[in-house]
Amino acid sequence: MNSNSDIQIAGDILEVLHLLQPAREHPATVAEFVGLARSVAADRSQWAHLVQYDAVSRWYHRLRTGPGYEVWLLSWVPGQRSGLHDHGASSGVLTVLEGELSERTERGTRALGAGAQRVFAPGHVHEVVNDSLEPAVSLHIYYPGLTDMPMHSSQSALSTAAAQNAVPA
Repeated sequence: MNSNSDIQIAGDILEVLHLLQPAREHPATVAEFVGLARSVAADRSQWAHLVQYDAVSRWYHRLRTGPGYEVWLLSWVPGQRSGLHDHGASSGVLTVLEGELSERTERGTRALGAGAQRVFAPGHVHEVVNDSLEPAVSLHIYYPGLTDMPMHSSQSALSTAAAQNAVPA
């Protein structure tokens, strides 16, 4: 027992289950969405048999939905890209399941290998690209579910980035 604490527990700690929060059926916090992405990524039986590759466009499949969220599975052959976009009012978690992807923003390019995760808020402008010579697979969770994906021109994104980095007079 820690004598420096004002809290002391008497009896069997396992007998106080009524004080513990019940496990949630669906995620509700950023940490829980990240945990959901990690658990899906770790269980290949949930997604590996579904993956297809399309040489013309990115392949995608809605893996599951829950109250207010969606889980998407995407595949990327070498050279495929999302185009510069944001996710409207949705926040998200991007997890690379296989291969390597690059995320490009006004701050630069970040390589994302298998297991890498990116959490983003509404309005986050980025482009995801398979710059490698091998196919890649990624998992995307959106909360709320994705209803809008505005595309951005490179010129307008560069102008916005330049304006944000400008020193006020």
